Amino acid sequence: MQQQVAQQKQEGFTSGSRMTAAIQCFLLAGAVLVAAGSQIHDSNNGTIPVVLWHGMGDSCCNPLSMGAMKKMIEEEISGVYVLSLMIGKNVIQDTENGFFMDVNEQVSEVCSQLAQDPKLKGGYNAMGFSQGAQFLRAVAQRCPSPPMKTLLSIGGQHQGVYGLPRCPGESSHICDMIRKALNSGAYSDLVQKHLVQAQYWHDPLNDDLYKKHSLFLADINQERGVNETYKKNLQLLEKFVMVKFLQDTVVDPVDSEWFGFLKTGQAKETETLQESVLYKEDRLGLAAMDKAKKLVFLATEGDHLQFTREWFNANLLPYLR
Repeated sequence: MQQQVAQQKQEGFTSGSRMTAAIQCFLLAGAVLVAAGSQIHDSNNGTIPVVLWHGMGDSCCNPLSMGAMKKMIEEEISGVYVLSLMIGKNVIQDTENGFFMDVNEQVSEVCSQLAQDPKLKGGYNAMGFSQGAQFLRAVAQRCPSPPMKTLLSIGGQHQGVYGLPRCPGESSHICDMIRKALNSGAYSDLVQKHLVQAQYWHDPLNDDLYKKHSLFLADINQERGVNETYKKNLQLLEKFVMVKFLQDTVVDPVDSEWFGFLKTGQAKETETLQESVLYKEDRLGLAAMDKAKKLVFLATEGDHLQFTREWFNANLLPYLR
């Protein structure tokens, strides 16, 4: 091209300025095409993005928990994009919101974050830890775009809890305050609106109160009626993997991690998902998913969220590839 320009100058070509502009346009267009090609390559490197949502008392970026998990996934899956969700403007707000921000507002905020992230446009896998697992299930049911492909629930309480035997920071005044609030009136409007754990508090002795006043769990579990959109959207998942921790001292009852719970009207005997009305009437599509082999039930020894990297790589990593 330079030789051509030189030749044209030698020949006394009089429109040099126009030729220079044309060359600049050509080079600029080439740069744009190269950049676009690079972007396409980066977003199509054979990996599926991963979205993480932390549990109670944690944050998106704690180097000992979610930060370490993000790093581990990035090391195991070269080039993968991992988004660890932050609810709020900083880590402090993120941690506090895990205790005090209306769950429905959190889910709505996350849906907006995911929809605005161009790297998730083609779909993503999701990993929820403890309460973050049922929150991500709500995302799957309410916000199918971008599409969630696989949901990994790590110690999630899908039928809620009836007790709070331990929460992060056992001596913390926050944990004591939560227990008092739940014991005094989990289904009061004030507690429901401002305490996250109350929004998945499931009292089998007061089933009518739970169904009427639960702002979050009763809705996503189809307790007040069947939302066909929820049912349809959840069944779009390719896999729904649920991990139960057999020595769990945080989740009560632990069966909730496999969608089981206490039988209504008492607080001793539990029932499995398959024995529940939710499954028998297939109010959420879980029976159809089970039949299609989309549900995966995993168990591991150890306390809440305690597992080794070796166990993770053998049992969970294959669902993220």
